[in-house]
Formats: sequence, structure tokens, C-alpha cells
Amino acid sequence: MAKKKSKPGQAKLVSYIKNALKQGYERQRIFTDLLKCHWPRYAIDDAWKLVRGQIRKQEAAARIRAEKAKIAAMKRREAERKKREAAVKRVRQAREKARKRIEALRRKEAKRAAAKKKAKRREAMRKKKEAAREKSESKKKSAMKEAKREAEAKAESKKKAAEARKAEAARKEATKREKGERLIKKIFPKFRKPRLKKDEFIKIGLEGFDELFDKGYGIPKGTTILIEGGPGSGKTIFCLATVVGLCRQGKKCLYMSFEEPEERLMGHMKRFNWPAEQLIKKDMLRIKRFEAIDVSRSVEALLSAAKKELLIEVDPVLFPADYKPDFVVIDSLTSIASAFSGHESRFRIYMEQLFRYLERNRITTFLIREVATPTHVGRSFQGVGSAVSFLADGIVILYNVIYTDGKRGFAMEILKVRGSSFKRRIVKMEIVKGKGLKIHPEKILKRGKQKGFSLT
Repeated sequence: MAKKKSKPGQAKLVSYIKNALKQGYERQRIFTDLLKCHWPRYAIDDAWKLVRGQIRKQEAAARIRAEKAKIAAMKRREAERKKREAAVKRVRQAREKARKRIEALRRKEAKRAAAKKKAKRREAMRKKKEAAREKSESKKKSAMKEAKREAEAKAESKKKAAEARKAEAARKEATKREKGERLIKKIFPKFRKPRLKKDEFIKIGLEGFDELFDKGYGIPKGTTILIEGGPGSGKTIFCLATVVGLCRQGKKCLYMSFEEPEERLMGHMKRFNWPAEQLIKKDMLRIKRFEAIDVSRSVEALLSAAKKELLIEVDPVLFPADYKPDFVVIDSLTSIASAFSGHESRFRIYMEQLFRYLERNRITTFLIREVATPTHVGRSFQGVGSAVSFLADGIVILYNVIYTDGKRGFAMEILKVRGSSFKRRIVKMEIVKGKGLKIHPEKILKRGKQKGFSLT
């Protein structure tokens, strides 16, 4: 029992002696300190022997490990030496093979060089003969070219003179027409166009849109409608839905994009399960990408050629020569206006020419214009292209609706359509995934007691 009780004390002595030895204390000092603490001499001796035994075992184990490490290092050095010898052997063999290949290549190259020399000599003789023949032919061709240049110069001078005469006649005609229009407005200030017949209207086939017009006739044929709205208000989807509806009625449609590529527009149509590829294969629909900067350059060149005359007749839109559409979408006027940055007067000229061209050719057209805020909801808006609203036959506004509970929605309004009567109201509009765009002509946007909204 006495031995069992002495074990905890012995463990403390062993721990103390180990710590003291680590700190560099000598045996005599350790014994003196322990005796001062009233530890028995026999217990100190036993603990000392136990510590010394453990230290000897640790030293012996360390020596064994060092010996093993030494042997392992020797083995590694021997293995590395053998690897180096093998690598040197492989390098020597590779060098020998390379030397043999180089000698073989040199022999082949020498044969090839000799063959090339023979071929060069034969080619030199052939070229000498051809040069003599070409020299005689070039003299004949130069004489023919000179005669052709003279004829082309005469034809070009005649063409320029004819174009100048045509531009002058067009300017005079436009001046006369404008004077006549001003005189008519002065004499008949309340003049109204005659009402159109039913067959002079076109239904666009968009669910809920045609119902907003008197008797559901739709929009007059040959009109130019401005589709206006802020970012994300659904302008492109609205026009694509219109194109699909008209194609299903057998109308040929052209979508002219100045922003998005054809693939992305077709992707929008596939998202709503609209048969874009089938309509294109049947030649009922054509989607084409244009560059706005090309329009700017063409107008600038025409104005320069006409000595900056502003009333010239030009074709401002380059329709495909092999395609005569019944309906056209231009997406968008905002992109075209950006190409005229710093030349607002030229943009106004272009817009006047564009509207005249569409009116003259009786083409029903939707023109998309993006604005930061709606133009006609109590705010004034002035910017590049602000006169477009007056030139257009009609304006359809698409709104982003923000409700007071944080939800968002869509709405639309027909602001004006010349030659047609319609319901003046802001109605709800939906864009349904997999189906398309739907307008609710009877769901008028109203403010409730518990729910309000704002338009952007």
C-alpha cells in the first residue's frame, strides 16, 4: 500500500528533475533543492535513477535513428549515382542517334539543293521567254486602258452633271411643296383628312391591341408609329409579337435592328415559342442587322455631294433589293441618333427624309425609341430627336409600372394615331413566358386606397 501511495510523488520528482536538467542545473544543486523541500533521500535517488535510465534509452534510440538515417542517405546517394550514370548513358546514345540523323539530313539536303539549282535554271529560262511575251502584251493592254479611262472620265462627268441637275430640281420641287403646304394651312386651318375605309386599316394580330381601336379596325395602312418607352419596358418584345401576328396573316415583315444581332432576336422569339425559323424559311419574315454609323456616313456623303443643300431627296433606309415588305420595324431611332452625335441638324434632316420615304412608299412602320422617362406623363423632355413625336403618325407608349408594395409590372397607352379613333386609357400589359405578350384593354391602371403605383 505504501508503494502505491508513493507513485504520484515519484512522478512529481521525475518531472521536476527533467525540467531542472533541461534548464542546465547540476546534480548537486537538484539534490540540494529537493532536500530543502523535505523530500526523502531514497525517493530522490530512485527518481534520479529513473530519469537517467530514460535519458539513456532516449540517447540509444537517437543513436539508432542516426545510424539508420546514415545508411538510408548512403543508399540514396548510391541510387542517385546510378541514375546519373544511366542518364549520361542515355544522353550519349541520343547524341549518337542525332548525329546520324543530321548526317542523313545533310546528304538529303545536298541532293535537294542540286535539284533546286537545276529547277531554277529551267525556271529562269522559262521566265525570260514569258517576260518577252508579256512585254508585247502589256503595250497593247496599256493602250486599251488609257482609252477606257478616258471614256469613264467622260461618263462620270456627265453623271455628276445629271445628278446636280436632279438635286437642283428636287430642291425647287420641295420648296414649292412646302410653300403650298404653308398656304393650305393658312387658308384652311381646320382642314381634316377624309375618314379611311375599313380595308385601309391593318390589324396587327396582337392580343388586346386591336380592341383598343374603334370597331377593332387597327392602325391605318402606311402609317408610321413611334413605340416609345424606358429601358426594360418591353419595346422589342412588343414589336416582335407584332411581326409574328402580321406574318400569320400573310404579310411580309422586315425587322431592321441597329442594336441586337439576328441570333439574339431569334432567341427572344424562341423563348416565346414563336416560329421564327419557319417564317424565315417561308420568306414571310426577314431579320437583318444594320450599322447606324453607315447611315450617318451615307447622309454626310450625300449632303457633301449636294453642297450642303438640305432639301435633297434621298433614300434614307437601304431595304434589301430582293424583298418588298408590307410592314417594317426599325430598332431603334436611339441608336441612329447616337451615330449623329454632334450633328443634330443632320439627324433632323435624316428624320424628315425617312418619314417622307415611308409615306411615299406607303410602308406601315414601327420605330422604336428609348427614353429615360416617359415623355407624356407630366414631365417635359427635350433631346436629340425630340421632333420625331411631331413627325410620327402615331405614338404608342410602354411603361414600367412600380407598385407601392414593391412589385413591378407593364402597361401601355396609345397616345395618338392620325386617321383613327381609339380608347384613351393606360391599360395593363403582360409578358408571359412561353406564350408571348398580352394586352388587357379593359384593365385600366387605377390607383387604389391600399395600393398605388408610379410609371417609369
